Amino acid sequence: MHLVYPAVLAALLFCTGLYGVLARRNVILILMSVELMLNAVNLNLVAFDVWLRDKLHSGQALTLFTIAIAAAEIGIGLAIVLAVHRNRGTTDIDKLRDTAESPDPAESPNPDDPHDPEDPDDPHGPDDPHGPHDPDHPDGPEDREEKAEAAA
Repeated sequence: MHLVYPAVLAALLFCTGLYGVLARRNVILILMSVELMLNAVNLNLVAFDVWLRDKLHSGQALTLFTIAIAAAEIGIGLAIVLAVHRNRGTTDIDKLRDTAESPDPAESPNPDDPHDPEDPDDPHGPDDPHGPHDPDHPDGPEDREEKAEAAA
């Protein structure tokens, strides 16, 4: 048997899997593409084992280890995908990019406060005695209520 046929088939399988990993947005399809790539490696291992006529059949032994690792990888990967789907409601990679937890509400800035004390361009910085919480400030609490009533 020629070595070219399984090598070309393995290359096609690997390229198909690589395309699937790079182009897909669904986590399940990405895991399937990784399995295609591992199967291409297995095919190469067995083909070179037969071509070299190895007495120990080390290529086939490595293939068995690769299959075992692939089975463990898919089991853990699917468990992670199911956990993420339960928490986020989607398996779309683009929507899962932000995997960090949301910040603590005590640390987040007040959404009603339009002024950022960390912003150097903000005229109402932390040293401004007439900040937005000052009753005499044009954006004070009374003026905000009046603006809300006028908008309604």
